[in-house]
Amino acid sequence: MSGPSKLQKIATSAAVATPAPVARQLKGLSDRAIAWLFVTPTILLLLAINIFPLIWTIQLSFTNYKANRAARGEKFIGLRNYERVLGDADIWITLQTTAHFLIWTMLLQVLLGFGLAWLLNKQFKGHSFWTTLILLPMMLSPAVVGNFWRFLYQPQIGLFNYIIAFFTGADPSSFQMLGDVNLAPWSIVIVDTWMWTPYIMLICLAGLRSIPDYIYEAAEVDRASKWRQFWSITVPMVLPFLMLAVLFRAIENFKMFDLVVELTNGGPGSVTELASINLKREAFEKWRTGYSSAFAIILFVTVFGVANIYVKALNAVKQR
Repeated sequence: MSGPSKLQKIATSAAVATPAPVARQLKGLSDRAIAWLFVTPTILLLLAINIFPLIWTIQLSFTNYKANRAARGEKFIGLRNYERVLGDADIWITLQTTAHFLIWTMLLQVLLGFGLAWLLNKQFKGHSFWTTLILLPMMLSPAVVGNFWRFLYQPQIGLFNYIIAFFTGADPSSFQMLGDVNLAPWSIVIVDTWMWTPYIMLICLAGLRSIPDYIYEAAEVDRASKWRQFWSITVPMVLPFLMLAVLFRAIENFKMFDLVVELTNGGPGSVTELASINLKREAFEKWRTGYSSAFAIILFVTVFGVANIYVKALNAVKQR
C-alpha cells in the first residue's frame, strides 16, 4: 500500500472515531483556530514551567522572605535586596571569578575546537574513529567527569601530577592542583576545556563541511595561496557557526555548578566560588531567599542582555 493511501486511511479512521458533537464544533472553525486549539495547551504548560517561577522570583526579590521561616511571612522592602547585592564586595569577587573562568575556557575551547575540526575535515584514514573518540568526554556526566579528574589530580597517585613532573622534573607530590589557591582555578579550566572542546569542534566541523568545494577551486584558479584561502574563505564562512557555539557554551559556563562542586566545592577558600555556587549558598545554606532572588534576577538580566547583543552581532555577521 502506498504512502498517500495509508495517510488517507488514517485520516478517515480519525474522522470516524471523532464524536459527532465535537465534529460539528470543529467543522465551523478555521484552520487558524484549530491550530491554536492544539498549540494552546503546550503554551500554557510552558508558561507554568518557565514564566511562573520567574515572576515568583521577581516578587520574592522585593521582600525579606526566608524559606526556612515561611511561617513568619514576608515583608515588602523595595529595592533593598538589589542595593545589598550590588554593594556586596564578595558578589563582585564572585562575578570576577566567573568571568575569569568564562573567558579562559571559551578562548581555549575555540582554539582547540577549531583546530581539531580543521584537522578532521581533511578526512584522512581513520578520521571517523578519531572523531568518535574525541567526542567521548562530551557524552559523560559532569559528576562522572568531576570524580574522574579529582582522582587524576591526586598528588600521590594522580596521573596528571606525574605527567607534569615528567616534563618539568618537579616532585609529583610537591604541588596540588585542587588545593593550591593559584592552581585550583586553572584545574577547573582544564577539565571544562577537556570536556567541552568536542562540542565546539563538532559545530565547527559542520561549518567546514558546509563550504562548497567550488569556492576553493575558484580561489585556486585565481592563484590564491592556502593562507589567503583560509582567511578569506574558511574563517568568514565558519564564523557564524563558531559564534553560535560560543554563545551556547558561554551561557552554559556562566551557570556552571556541578563540575566545580565535584572538583573544589568553591575552594580552597573561595577562589573557585562561581556565581552559581554563591547563589546556591545564599539561597539554601544562609536561607536569604529574598536576597538570593534579587541576585538571580540580576544574573538573568545580565545574561539576557549580553546574549541579546551577541545575537544581533551574530545576525550582522551572517548577513555579510
